[in-house]
Amino acid sequence: MNNESYPPLFNQQSHQTQIIDIDEPIQDLEDLDLIPIIDLQCLSLDKLEEACKDWGLFRLVNHGIPSKLMTQIQDQAKNLFSLSFEHKQAILSSPLSYFWGTTAQTISGAALRSPKTISWVKVINFPLVRLSESRFEDPLLDSFRSLMDEYGRHQARLARTIYESMVKNLGLDSRLSKSYLSESTGFIRVHRYPRIPKGNQAWGVGVHTDSTVLSILNQDQLGGLEVFKENKWILVKPIADSLIVNLRDMIQVQIFFS
Repeated sequence: MNNESYPPLFNQQSHQTQIIDIDEPIQDLEDLDLIPIIDLQCLSLDKLEEACKDWGLFRLVNHGIPSKLMTQIQDQAKNLFSLSFEHKQAILSSPLSYFWGTTAQTISGAALRSPKTISWVKVINFPLVRLSESRFEDPLLDSFRSLMDEYGRHQARLARTIYESMVKNLGLDSRLSKSYLSESTGFIRVHRYPRIPKGNQAWGVGVHTDSTVLSILNQDQLGGLEVFKENKWILVKPIADSLIVNLRDMIQVQIFFS
């Protein structure tokens, strides 16, 4: 473990839980990928409806995000997270935020964590609306910001396309997409998880559902994401050039009240 790159809170608890960073794929994933696949280039509303009803998530392929961009983001993120904790704190300032031990924030941006329930995760939060106009003195961070700006435009495009297709299936007012998917409320989060060996009582992120409308997840090749279906946990196999789209809590609320 590179102690200098971790928050003091992690180092204080490291005597209880061994932390290992890895850059090799986990080998014990199931060969069978059960997650439904949606092809954006030939989008089937029937398949989309089935995936949303039966799973609440799906794998998106042919989404139009360049493979090179996704690889650059993962490489740059690894470099950024490897910087010392003090340096990250100094450079990851407004409009960005850097927090750890949880994936939850208050409205003011403070991390919502409890010493009794620490998640082994570090998070960099990028708001969509101010990325293009922001500039940072640190060259690594500014290069990463530029990648995030380009990636954010792709994410906004995908969110609109997917949501508008869902609206058609549900028979809802298409004008809702403009207010529910406002870029002023959108953000991109980059997560870094230490690997916790089997037998240690720790989580990258614990059992949860996502809030707001949609999550579009870009996995690296390490694996670890699981979904709960039919009373069992299913590993979401990392597959290159695909994204995982997860329906969030506000979709359920919207359907309930429609």
